[in-house]
Amino acid sequence: MTAIASLSHSAILPRSRSPFLKKFLANKGAVLGAAVLLLFVLAAVLAPWIAPHDPLKANFLAVRKAPSLIYWMGTDELGRDLFSRLLYGARSSLLAGGVSVAIAMFIGVPLGIIAAHKPLFYTIIRPILDLMQTVPTFVYLIPTLTLFGLGVVPGLISTVVFAIAAPIRLTYLGIRDVPQELLDAGKAFGSSRRQLLTRIELPYAMPSIAAGITQCIMLSLSMVVIAALVGADGLGKPVVNALNTADIALGFEAGLAIVLLAIMLDRICKQPEAKVGSDA
Repeated sequence: MTAIASLSHSAILPRSRSPFLKKFLANKGAVLGAAVLLLFVLAAVLAPWIAPHDPLKANFLAVRKAPSLIYWMGTDELGRDLFSRLLYGARSSLLAGGVSVAIAMFIGVPLGIIAAHKPLFYTIIRPILDLMQTVPTFVYLIPTLTLFGLGVVPGLISTVVFAIAAPIRLTYLGIRDVPQELLDAGKAFGSSRRQLLTRIELPYAMPSIAAGITQCIMLSLSMVVIAALVGADGLGKPVVNALNTADIALGFEAGLAIVLLAIMLDRICKQPEAKVGSDA
């Protein structure tokens, strides 16, 4: 009776969004991460208007300048302003990363749901997922470079292929872990197959799906530098330039920006997982 009563109030009936907002505001780490991320996104979006210099304009009279009032983060080997280049790089990274994560989740979550309900389908795709997660990331660049050449597209496709295994597996595990008594209770209430999925299975599996989103974001960020090797713009490009020129300061600045972005996104994405986990 307890399971059925809990089901009727939490799974069958629509959930209010106010508890999520309260829990989110109570999590100081998530709020701080969201605030800093908002500033980061605004800076990236407004880069054409707030960047103090043209990121592509070379100034050979100001090569490798130290940080100053004119060049806030100094200049690179061509005299280009590093702060402006980071702003534009963040703009490209957010766009490419957001698109790749959206595509991976849009494809991965439905495939995970199908795999959870069709054991034969999961048996077929399981070795493929194992292969995708063990193959070195550089290998994904070979076919995409052959088909699309240098640029953003091969980096985007490689990122999607590299990250899509995580949402598939975690969605599958979340759906498979739904207790059978909850499903039986839902059927006793007259729920259809769609209602069982949308009001019981998916809410119960949300911690795993949220973990899949987090993993997908982290994997896409880990591909930023790899994608820059094939000509994709973003925060990874200064890292590649630093490797080519042995510029430790430039590599540290660009790498730190990637790490901070990953930490903020991780803190924000863990909030839904904690919220649903506490409700379960």
